Amino acid sequence: MDRNIESETGGAGHVTRKAVLRAALAAGLTAPAVLMGVPALARTLTGSEVPPALTPTCDDGDDPTPPQMEGPYFKPNSPRRTSLVDASTPGTRLTVSGYVFGLACRPVAGALLDFWQADVNGAYDNTGFRFRGHQFTDASGAFRLSTIVPGLYPGRTRHIHVKVQAPGRPVLTTQLYFPGEPRNNTDSLFDPRLLMTVRDAGGAKEAAFDFVLNVPQDPGPSPTPTPTGTPGGTWAAGTTYRPGDSVTYGGRGYACLQAHTAQAGWEPPNAPALWRLL
Repeated sequence: MDRNIESETGGAGHVTRKAVLRAALAAGLTAPAVLMGVPALARTLTGSEVPPALTPTCDDGDDPTPPQMEGPYFKPNSPRRTSLVDASTPGTRLTVSGYVFGLACRPVAGALLDFWQADVNGAYDNTGFRFRGHQFTDASGAFRLSTIVPGLYPGRTRHIHVKVQAPGRPVLTTQLYFPGEPRNNTDSLFDPRLLMTVRDAGGAKEAAFDFVLNVPQDPGPSPTPTPTGTPGGTWAAGTTYRPGDSVTYGGRGYACLQAHTAQAGWEPPNAPALWRLL
């Protein structure tokens, strides 16, 4: 498993497990059908950070997302909403998105996510429900939260609290962190396995994180592999493909959907997240 991937498409041009999962779900495909031989999830690293321990993956019972303390500021009965901000809310806008998976890489629909965080000044609203809200994952296990980058307060690095619960299952309480924060090195609670992938988006920021819950799942039937090789086609293992590139394989044409370096097992018929049938 690759612990040194620098982005969803990988510093070396290969596709990460996260990219394949996201593309498969966006295309309405079943996740297990595109996961054979795909590297594990990884978070974005900055130039000064040591590669973290493997981000929890949904691969044959690997460890689920690690828990963390609830802290003193949780409040029950938060409002149901996907946005914690309005036009007048101060702070750098932040969108956090991702998926909730079980242990067999299958998305968890209807999972509860309850978020709470500090405001731009590092303060929590303990009388009302500012910067507090809950939502449920959709049919593909996806969630999306509109908020701001939380402010700092003494003793802690930047973080977002969250409780995640699959229907009828125990609650996971944990925290999400931002890469490149100086206080990551001094915060005793900081866990690099809980780093979000964060990128600039104009004057705002976009972050991503995929939760893996300790939910046993039937992995479902495995797809029947198409024999490797290039029977009568132009597709070739070891070739670097870019979005829009066209190949033929097994007498059919395919268009590349994501940048990647081809390898055995990722032939176009086996990788619908990477190739679209023409």
